[in-house]
Amino acid sequence: MEVKRAVRRGAVIAAAVLAVSTTPLTGSTSASTASSDEPAIAASRVMERLGRGVVAVRSGSSSVLVTWRLLGLDPDGIGFNVYRSTAGGAEVKLNPNVLTGGTNFVDSTANLSQSNSYRVRPVVGGVEQAPSGAFTLTANHATEPVVRLPLRAGGAVKFVWVGDLDGDGEYDYVLDRQTSPQKLEAYRSNGQFLWQVDMGPNSTNQNNIEGGSATINVGHNDGVTVQDLDGDGRAEVAVRIANGVTFGNGTRYNGLSDNTRQAIAILDGMTGAARATAPVPTDYLSDGPMYARFGVGYLDGATPSLVAFMKNRIGNGGFNLMFAAWRFTGNALTMQWKFLRGNQNLPDGHNTRIIDVDGDGKDEIAEIGFVLNGNGTLRYSLAPQGVIHGDRFHIADMDPSRPGLEGYGVQQDNPSGLRDYYYDAATGRMIWKHTQSGTADVGRGMVGDVDPRHPGMEAWAFSGLYNAPTNRLTQSSTSLQPWPQLGMWWDGDITMELLNDGKIEKWNPTSPTTTNSVPRLVTTSNYGAVDASQNVQPTFYGDILGDWREEAVYTNANFNQLIIFTTNQPSSTRLYTLAHNPAYRNAMTLKGYMQSHHVDYFLGAGMSTPPRPNITYAGG
Repeated sequence: MEVKRAVRRGAVIAAAVLAVSTTPLTGSTSASTASSDEPAIAASRVMERLGRGVVAVRSGSSSVLVTWRLLGLDPDGIGFNVYRSTAGGAEVKLNPNVLTGGTNFVDSTANLSQSNSYRVRPVVGGVEQAPSGAFTLTANHATEPVVRLPLRAGGAVKFVWVGDLDGDGEYDYVLDRQTSPQKLEAYRSNGQFLWQVDMGPNSTNQNNIEGGSATINVGHNDGVTVQDLDGDGRAEVAVRIANGVTFGNGTRYNGLSDNTRQAIAILDGMTGAARATAPVPTDYLSDGPMYARFGVGYLDGATPSLVAFMKNRIGNGGFNLMFAAWRFTGNALTMQWKFLRGNQNLPDGHNTRIIDVDGDGKDEIAEIGFVLNGNGTLRYSLAPQGVIHGDRFHIADMDPSRPGLEGYGVQQDNPSGLRDYYYDAATGRMIWKHTQSGTADVGRGMVGDVDPRHPGMEAWAFSGLYNAPTNRLTQSSTSLQPWPQLGMWWDGDITMELLNDGKIEKWNPTSPTTTNSVPRLVTTSNYGAVDASQNVQPTFYGDILGDWREEAVYTNANFNQLIIFTTNQPSSTRLYTLAHNPAYRNAMTLKGYMQSHHVDYFLGAGMSTPPRPNITYAGG
């Protein structure tokens, strides 16, 4: 893919323009509006030191597709050589010339009746560098776009999280077991079991609104996330706990005065032992335990914070809502601030986004109807614009010709008739709205570049597909438009594919008939995968293997195998791994009702080459 070299407006790309903010975050329980002054640019954020993520799938009867990561800080002009070892023999270089295009290679010369191991060597300035780790395709391997990892026998799995638990540069896996009591399990990238946490007797009440104080992963709540929180190169596991939880090292937690109170625990990624705990604030304790949604953001622009959305019901009526942020230093977990909604008109939804909305390098925390600054103060509310609760919203660079990021959301039971809306993500200024007569109830909404005929992304729900920058209706027939569920980059071009209910599809914007408007690329059930969250979702999706395209992680019906779908199609597109993009990596830590991840630059037809991300790798 040939793309123009350009700088995203507001992006940080040169150390010479950095101004480091050293002001510590302070606690806040009150709301305020954001300053209009231009904020100082934050220092670069410390992110994972990833390996090449080499993966190989048998893509045909006599062909293997090998893909690998281009890293966020790889030098311009870096190339790669691909090596293969057959049946443990000497490695052979497969490409006659250094590969400088897409980071993938089709091997059509392998003896597939034997095992084949692949690795790559970067080439910088004509000199080969140290080799990557190897990926082995077993002898007589099935022709399938899948990597399979064994799991221990256990109950149903709703969610999987990824993080580099062992520090080898590749993603490992943490998953739940929807048993009673519930469990958490961790596995290395090769499927080796590491540990189990028993969530205890306070996880047996799994009501999706008013459940137990240690219950995780019900409804749109999770209470778990995985990320390297102290910058040591190994990921930790954050989990909301209560009395009776047994950690991975066998230690039972009973540090609270009663079973309604809760705490945050940071677990060692390799052992499941608690490295630190801190109490959940008790402002709303009289209304019972608080469910939680967890995520990670760089609120100061340099170091990660655990961010928690926490909610409980007031009697049989409304809900208390509290946000809080914690910093883990390696041996202590300290709350940085909390924010109480109280009686403020601040609409929430079913997923949270943590993203730098104003381009200063520091992340904000976004709900469907309001945004908090990284210090826990209110940036803006969309309630004065008529926005109430809704199920889906997105923040992305939807209009590459316009400075900044945009937001798009849909509404549930809005009495004003507001269906969906498009706004400036930094300020909350409304750009356009769609309304109807009577109450509007829109259950799904999606954005992505699915129509290359129109600049920028499309935004759609169930009343037609619109070009977001122009608000132009480009597909009025709902039977011909794509289903608004999840986007996914799979086939190698830079327009978005679709992932919904076990189907990876490619919408055809010029199709004249319903029959071929959404051609099917993959049916996951054909490979033994079963849907998980909301009965239509994978357990996880994101860019965790190979090149910049995305993986979708499912289990089999017996819940003793992870089935990781990874592309089997070559691509000339060359992009650094999406996991080194700050906005995208934050999104990988969030669940709720699972939503599409977005990078902080425009990714679509006519895009410019994205700037180098303003990051450093863990470990210096």
